[in-house]
Amino acid sequence: SILGGIHGVPRVHYKGRQGDYFIMVMDMLGLSLWDACSNNSHTMSVEMVACIAIEAISILEKVHSKGYVHGDVKPENFLLGPPGTPEEKKLFLVDLGLATKWKDRSTGHHVEYDQRPDIFRGTVRYASVHAHLGRIGSRRDDLESLAYTLVFLLRGRLPWQGYQGENKGFLVCKKKMCTSPESLCSFCPQPFKEFVEYVVNLKFDEEPNYAKCISLFDSIVGPNPDIRPINTDGAQKVGQKRGRISLEGETDEQPKKKVRMGMPATQWISVYNARRPMKQRYHYNVADSRLVQHIDKGNEDGLFISCISSCANLWALIMDAGTGFSSQVYELSPHFLHKEWIMDQWDRNYYITALAGANNGSSLVVMSKGTLYTQQSYKVSDTFPFKWINKKWRDGFYVTSMATAGNKWAIVMSRNAGFSEQVVELDFLYPSEGVHKRWDSGYRITAVAATWDQTALILSVPRRKPTDETQETLRTSAFPSQHVKEKWSKNLYLASVCYGRTVS
Repeated sequence: SILGGIHGVPRVHYKGRQGDYFIMVMDMLGLSLWDACSNNSHTMSVEMVACIAIEAISILEKVHSKGYVHGDVKPENFLLGPPGTPEEKKLFLVDLGLATKWKDRSTGHHVEYDQRPDIFRGTVRYASVHAHLGRIGSRRDDLESLAYTLVFLLRGRLPWQGYQGENKGFLVCKKKMCTSPESLCSFCPQPFKEFVEYVVNLKFDEEPNYAKCISLFDSIVGPNPDIRPINTDGAQKVGQKRGRISLEGETDEQPKKKVRMGMPATQWISVYNARRPMKQRYHYNVADSRLVQHIDKGNEDGLFISCISSCANLWALIMDAGTGFSSQVYELSPHFLHKEWIMDQWDRNYYITALAGANNGSSLVVMSKGTLYTQQSYKVSDTFPFKWINKKWRDGFYVTSMATAGNKWAIVMSRNAGFSEQVVELDFLYPSEGVHKRWDSGYRITAVAATWDQTALILSVPRRKPTDETQETLRTSAFPSQHVKEKWSKNLYLASVCYGRTVS
């Protein structure tokens, strides 16, 4: 009722129930853009699509102004007016079944950021990457879906069509992430590339500049609105006279760091926590045969392993004096993971405190005494097992360690982990925006792991608030040996480290 009858949304004349059926009576409309495109050999003219872009952006602006995002923007949900009527060239947005609020109507504040990787809303082909990853919907998502819709109408196909099977959503999202705006729009006029580039770089709670987006397409459409293939009245009412406006922003704005460059890259991710001065030692590029030497020397000096990682089948080892452990054992195994050995150590009251996997499928598992843990469980999976994690959260477990081997994930969850809340940030690149949102809400990174495709960070709220909550992260192409020493001088110590996908 809030959206019905606003510009570009058909009027609802009746809503009710008859017997077992719910009934809604709305304006009679014509063909969908999908039908119109199919009737025209699956492509449309540049001017037609540019007019659709102008009017669709205007309609979405109206919907967003009411505090809602549509949630399922696609060619099937844009309809033309009834043929042979004065409205046959008007565009309408239908199917509000997935519409959600982006703004709290009572406070006017943007909804809180969140990510639930097990929840997907929308249509796989046109959904935003953020929707694939289970993030709360916001205005940027409608515009990203519109961008894919426009390219589809212009070219007749999107690069991620054709995937099948259970992991279709994962493969489509991965392809979207590694398809740059230049590649996606390689056969489209420049304004389409600029629009895609703008919308995929929008922040979660950023207000889109609708007028700027509309102005991109002004140069493509004819000067006389009366003879355009699609009625653009809505955009004209909003923008009146608009000059060509650059989306690079005003001169006093900082240039945005662009995402989705189409050049996937892997890096080291290192996390540093503020601690009282303590002894910490690192080793990297360690071959299997050299592990014993480094670990024994560290133990002799009163150090225990705090975290481990792997790159190119070589190990990185962090040892320090601040773990609180009283004893420690470890196993290098060709398996990921060696269940029998782990269960034997559980029987001896050791708990997993660090683990890592190598590309060749081997694993290094460290188990310690002196933890607060009272029970542990772990899962090895070909995909990130968020549903399992969510179930374990309800049983009082929290993620305390993670590792990957190739594309396999291993997640360790523990009872009495010292956390009151925990969330996951999962992405096909380093989720910088999500991390900063979580930091602002009192979370701190407590585990990291990455495959060649994805990065996962576990962020937790500790039951006991640390004296100094400072936490910093770094991404480096090589192991950050020099950076670690600089951090030590500021009493910041390595807490987590991993190697994997950080750039798309």
